[in-house]
Amino acid sequence: MKMIIIIVQDNDADTLTQAFTAGNFRVTRVASTGGFMRSGVVTMLLGVEDTQVDAAIKVVRDALPTHSASADKKRATLFVVPVNHFEQV
Repeated sequence: MKMIIIIVQDNDADTLTQAFTAGNFRVTRVASTGGFMRSGVVTMLLGVEDTQVDAAIKVVRDALPTHSASADKKRATLFVVPVNHFEQV
């Protein structure tokens, strides 16, 4: 199992949440601040099976395409972290 942590700007969060939901992924959103001038960002957490990691990353790439005029501007930062133990109580 993996935990995918995704950091996006506020204005991309709804689009990405809807894309994850449409792709049958469960997502937890956490409002946060960071980056240049402490702008508003959203941190998303997804717990996925190892086989679903590539599909989840594809959802991000498809939902947040880079625009040719600003190809150097990234729209999301992703971390894929192994999960040693998972439990629901």
